[in-house]
Amino acid sequence: MRPETVLAFDTSAAHCAAALLLPDGTLLSRFEPMDKGQAERLLPLLEALLADAGLVWADLTRLAVGTGPGNFTGVRIAVAAARGLALGLGIPAIGVTRLEALAHGLPRPLTVIEDARRDEAYVQEFGTETPTARLLSQAEVPQVLATRFITGSAAGPDALPSAQPLAEAIALIAATRALPQARPAPFYLRGADAAPPADPPPVILPDRVP
Repeated sequence: MRPETVLAFDTSAAHCAAALLLPDGTLLSRFEPMDKGQAERLLPLLEALLADAGLVWADLTRLAVGTGPGNFTGVRIAVAAARGLALGLGIPAIGVTRLEALAHGLPRPLTVIEDARRDEAYVQEFGTETPTARLLSQAEVPQVLATRFITGSAAGPDALPSAQPLAEAIALIAATRALPQARPAPFYLRGADAAPPADPPPVILPDRVP
């Protein structure tokens, strides 16, 4: 497999994170914590990261994007940006879930237990026959701690630290994926937090013939 130049990014939580994987294996990254404003900040952050490496958009061979689970709007921001950039640059965009990225580079069997708020956790086991991601209540989490290794923000004091920052892991995983890949899509384990509008919809009057 030829070396890739991969630009990866993630806005699935209260941050704007990006990483650039160069053909020689060098990783450059930027991380900015933020509760909102990712849509406005993402592209300038990516351009700054390319400038750090002395590259331009045309030097990229792949894009990689964190697809969640996480903040509903944040995931959509990153996925939409990846799709648009891939179309404009004529290169593939590869989606990587947050749970895959957290597990990257850690020993197996491994259970990722990530805080999902609302007294719930995102859980996925790696190194098993059926590594299906699930949304569990915190009360159910002890039932999935039978694996030897655990990691994640809700895994408790015995959790292994991540092998690398989230965006760097996304870049490393995407660089090894065989092509072609399906277009990245948001990976949700829970519905949107947004409530439907309270105001009634406008009344559309029928056309009147004079």
